[in-house]
Amino acid sequence: MIPAPFDYVAAQSPEHALELLAEHGDDAKLLAGGHSLLPMMKLRLATPAVLIDIGRLSELAGITADDGELVIGATTRHADLAAAELARSQAPLLAHAAALVGDPQIRHRGTIGGSLSHADPAADLPMALLALGGRVELTGPDGVRTVSADDFFVGFFETVLRPQEMLTAVRVARKPGVPWGYQKFVRRANDWAIVGVAAVDGRVALANMGSRPLRATAAEQAMADGASAAEAAELAAEGTSPGEDIHADREYRAHLARVLTRRALEHQR
Repeated sequence: MIPAPFDYVAAQSPEHALELLAEHGDDAKLLAGGHSLLPMMKLRLATPAVLIDIGRLSELAGITADDGELVIGATTRHADLAAAELARSQAPLLAHAAALVGDPQIRHRGTIGGSLSHADPAADLPMALLALGGRVELTGPDGVRTVSADDFFVGFFETVLRPQEMLTAVRVARKPGVPWGYQKFVRRANDWAIVGVAAVDGRVALANMGSRPLRATAAEQAMADGASAAEAAELAAEGTSPGEDIHADREYRAHLARVLTRRALEHQR
């Protein structure tokens, strides 16, 4: 599988990347690790005329503490996020999710910003960010705007990112010592989740139960009203719209959502 022809430009700074986006418009795509974009290009599902490489921009990488939040640069590699002591102690659910992305090769090249911008509803990091109630910083010609994870994902591989914007940072609340649960059902260890569940601090997020990562709001409300984990988990699939494929039909995915939600709630770390 060979992608359609394209031009390549390495951005020299975040500002240069924005200038290139403005210059090339809808014909351009940002490239960081490439593990989301390049497979789509090989299948001709994406045919950008210009790739703007931001993977070498050190200004967009790293993990820092900012009062009650962790700030993770968009080009931070999954492996670095998974190994960072600051992330492991202050946002362990996010570090755990990063450690489960693909295989070691993918984790050492793929980036958190790329995964979130790609918005695969079966992916680990969009689900984790949603469970944590995190936010993303989107930088464009008009400056920086901050969007909550609840509002960022809007459809299948679709976000609120505008054509001349790029995701520059991720913010999550620091939750040291707060119990969390994470479950996903896969055919093989490195596969996308057939169904995934992340739970922390009263929030429950689901992967592959719709066209975007979803919150199990009925289960959340039941817990807030005093229901047990088992009782709340029975409501996990309410309001979802799972698809069907060779791995599972809708009914089986709904069943998995209930089972995995109970496990995520009852076996927290």
